[in-house]
Order: sequence, then structure tokens, then C-alpha cells
Amino acid sequence: MFQTFDSPASPAQGPARLAALRASMAAEGLTGFLVPRADVHQGEYVAARDDRLQWLTGFTGSAGFCIVLPGVAGVFIDGRYRVQVKGQVDLSAFTPVAWPEVKPGDWIRQHLTEGVIGFDPWLHTVEEIEKLRMALADTAITLRPGLNLIDGIWTDQPPPPAGRAFVHPDALAGATSADKRMVLAADLRGGGQRSAVITLPDSLCWLLNIRGADVPRNPVLHGLAILHDDARISLFADRAKFDDETLGHLGADVALSPPADFAATLGRLTGPVRVDRATAPLAVSQTLMDAGIEVVWGDDPCRLPKARKTSAEIAGMREAHLRDGAAMIEFLAWLDAELPKGTLTEIDVVRGLEGFRRATNALHDISFDTICGSGPHGAIMHYRVTEATNRAVGTDTLLLVDSGAQYADGTTDITRTVAVGDPGDVARQCYTRVLQGMVAISRVRWPKGLAGRDLDPLARAALWMAGQDFDHGTGHGVGAFLSVHEGPQRLSRLSEVPLDPGMILSNEPGYYREGAFGIRLENLIVVVPAPALSGADDRIQYAFETLTFVPLDRRLLVPAMLSPGERGWLNAYHADVLAKIGPRLSPFALDWCRAACAPL
Repeated sequence: MFQTFDSPASPAQGPARLAALRASMAAEGLTGFLVPRADVHQGEYVAARDDRLQWLTGFTGSAGFCIVLPGVAGVFIDGRYRVQVKGQVDLSAFTPVAWPEVKPGDWIRQHLTEGVIGFDPWLHTVEEIEKLRMALADTAITLRPGLNLIDGIWTDQPPPPAGRAFVHPDALAGATSADKRMVLAADLRGGGQRSAVITLPDSLCWLLNIRGADVPRNPVLHGLAILHDDARISLFADRAKFDDETLGHLGADVALSPPADFAATLGRLTGPVRVDRATAPLAVSQTLMDAGIEVVWGDDPCRLPKARKTSAEIAGMREAHLRDGAAMIEFLAWLDAELPKGTLTEIDVVRGLEGFRRATNALHDISFDTICGSGPHGAIMHYRVTEATNRAVGTDTLLLVDSGAQYADGTTDITRTVAVGDPGDVARQCYTRVLQGMVAISRVRWPKGLAGRDLDPLARAALWMAGQDFDHGTGHGVGAFLSVHEGPQRLSRLSEVPLDPGMILSNEPGYYREGAFGIRLENLIVVVPAPALSGADDRIQYAFETLTFVPLDRRLLVPAMLSPGERGWLNAYHADVLAKIGPRLSPFALDWCRAACAPL
């Protein structure tokens, strides 16, 4: 199994570790210290060695940070983790803080009137630190870059990851690395820039058409790079990760050096150098400026090109989703047969699903640890079942299963919420509203130039009319055999990035009632040119093509709540599921699928 069910951290360890950190702070003359989730690469996913926030606090979420002061230690978490954090940290030592509603600078001002707050400049972006400095500008509180105090007290810190790099075929990428580098280098020259710094692991892997194994569930390599205006790459990564085939693929225009040489090389560059203030560590620009090298703020040059998938990548994603859809339907048919027996636990469900994906003989990994929450566990948005939390699925409840797979031709991410017995009218009404949100996003067409924030309300309208909502974005970007969470595209109130053809996103509205149940429905979608309309204005419009084909649980619907358009979309979707996935199914699963896809 890829997934394990251990408990990686315990709340009981937190107080002693917090005391050791405070002692280290005092020895360094610090009043506070920042402990981020991020590593030097500033990606969302970190290796065990870099999971400093989890080590200190016990919190295992994928986003957040801790601010440690003499009398209080705040764990800042967004809406996805406000239930989870209460069960993972020692609440006598750590205080959960609702973020981004509560800004870190405002919180610090509430608890501190003067002092010095330390941080590791390799673990925080320019944008992050500048916002905090501005918030504290009229106080006697200052920020001091320096040593990483967590690493100084983490005596059994794991070694750096040593996963092997491997070649991602040009045929699946849709462009060679040399072609990508030439396009980006021309952009640098057009902006008068001599080079650009790349720190994000998925950007690096996309640009070089390689993949790696340094982060669980995401096939990325840990490395840092400098893209030069003549299309050469200075790559800083562990030589032991590359075999002869991968080195040959990189070619003569990619110079490989140890990671320890990165900072010194920065200091020898000729400016201007492009640095992304939102993704590059503060130490990068500090090093350049200290050497008198001009820094130009600009986006990571790979992020938008990577988000706009090639036709080959989209074709691969379509095939991966058909393969994965068949595995999911085999799983759901098995699940429906097993649930009435009353013996399944959450771990049993996770193991069963991974088994069906393994049976494809194409599974590289799962794309994240499967979220399988029965009843009240479904309300924990990123719940990860362990041996300690495992519960029976039960009866007359809801079961939420959010999962995905990594295949060489694509990355999948799908959520289905299913009925276990009779969950009641309230659950069915809430489920129907969530479905209405998913359908609204699936059906929308919009003029070129709109961003995720412009479409996000469509997924919430039915819930809002009932006085309900959900505390996460409607959708995140998804990579092609890369990170299951990919920027900069999102369906979110916060996203200002225009949606362009080729961008792949999730469509996943939800509703969560703490202590009772959770509902989430998720398909992946890709931005495409909208079909022509007779009599329409002469303007460019876009729409979404759905990539995921797995039945939605009709037993949880209140059909009278659906409009004719919503009902029509659902019936057409289920007809597509049967047509596209049916030929791939076993006889048992095909019979189940025919019943599940019957028109309303």
C-alpha cells in the first residue's frame, strides 16, 4: 500500500518541544519566532525533514504556520483545518488562530508591545515578510532574519530526501525541454533580464521534462535553478539522484551543481535577475542585493506556461481519467455490495480503493492520502484516517471519499459522497445544494479575462440561499503528472489569475456540519473555447470540459429541488459515464453502473 495509517505526530509532544524552542529563542535574544509549513522550495508539499510545523505542534495540514511568543503560540489555519487542528495540537500550549481572517501582524500586536521576532529567510517569501513588516511598522517590534531554531533543537530530524529523478517523455509533455527553455529565455530577453530564479519543484520538473520522488504523492524533484537568457540552466540538486539516462536527457545546456553552491552562484550573476516575490525565499533576493545585483520582481516564468496544458497533456489527462474512472466505479460497486454487511471501517475503504487503482497496472502512486470520513469524520475537510481514529462506517449516515492517483499520463482527484443506509432528509437537501453548485460551474460559459474569483460564487449560490456555505475554495489547479494542487489558477474568492484554455482545475463545492457529516463532490475540469452560439456577440468566451466520469449518488438527491437545466445536465453526464467508462468495466460493475446512471 502507498497509504499508511500511522499517527505522524502527537499532541503530547508539543509542550516539551515548545519549551525547548522558547529556551533557544531566549538564548538568541529573540522575543518570538516564526515556524512556517513551507520549505526552501516554497511548494505546498514538504518532505519529512522539512515538516517543522508538524514536528513542533502536531498539526498535519498542508497549509498554516505558527508564531511563538513568550506567553502564547498561535497556530494559524484556514477554514479547511479548523476542526482538524483542535484534535491534533495540545490546546493548553497552542492556540488555533483563524487565518486569513486574523492577520499575523494584528495578532502579534495584540500579544506583544516590543521585541524581536526571528525567522529563517530561506523559509519565507519576500511578499510574506514585507506584509508582516508593514503591519508592525509603527511598533517597537522588529523582524530579524537568522538561524533556523527548529533545526537546532530537532535532534532526530530525518535526512534530506534522496528520491531518484527520471525522464518524463516529450510525447506526454507535448514539448521538449529545449523548446520550453527557448520560449522562456526569449521572454527574459524581451524584459531586459539576464536570468530568472526557479525554486518551485513542479516548475523545475515541468521545465526540464523530468519527475522525481522527493515528496510523498507528488512526483517532483527537490532542486533550485537559474534560467539564463540564452536558454541554459544552472541546476542545483544532489548528483546521486540522476542516472546516466536522466543526465543524458538534460543535455549539455543544463549544468548540474550541488545545492550548497546555489547561494554563491547567485552572488556571481549579472543582473537584472527576475525573482518571484510570492514564491522565492527572501534569502534569494537578499543574496543578490547584498552582491549589488539588480533584482526585478516578476512571476516564476514557468507557472503560467505550465498551467496552460499542451494538447498532449490534455489528451493524457483524459485517458488517465477514463482509466481512473473505471477503477472508481469498480470500487463504488464493491462498496455498495459490502456496506450492508456492516463490517467495513474507514481503513478498509481506503485499502479497497487503492486495490482497484493498483489493478489498472498503471498506478505510479496515489496523488494524496485518501480522505475517507464516515459520519462526523466527513466534516473534517482533510481528515486522514489512522489506526487511532479509524471508525466503522456505520449505518444511516454519509461517507465522504476524496482520493486521486498519479499515472504517467495524468493526475486525478475525485470526491464522491455516498449514502450509507438512510442519512435523512437534511443530509439529502444539503447534498442536492452541493450538487447544484457543481453543476453551475460545469455549465457556465464566460467572457475571456474573468478569473476564478468571478466564477466561485456560482458554486455557492444554492447554499447561500439556505444560509449555508463552505470554508474552502471551489477549486484548485491540477498538474499533469505533477502536483495535485497547482498554481496559479484557482476557483476561489482570492484568485485574480484569468482562466485560460488548457488550465485544469477541480470543481469541488461542499458542505460540512461539525460533529454530524460532511459532503463534497469533485470533478476535474479543463478550460476550453466555448461552443459557438447562434446570434451571440462577437466576443471570445470560454467554458469547462469535464474530465471526470463517475456516477453521483442519485439516492442522495431531492429531485424536486433541481431545475430542468440541472436535471438535464445530470442525465447527460450519467449517459456520458456509461458511454465512456462502460466498455472498461467488469460485468458486475457495469450492471451497478447502469443502475447508478439511470436518468432522473
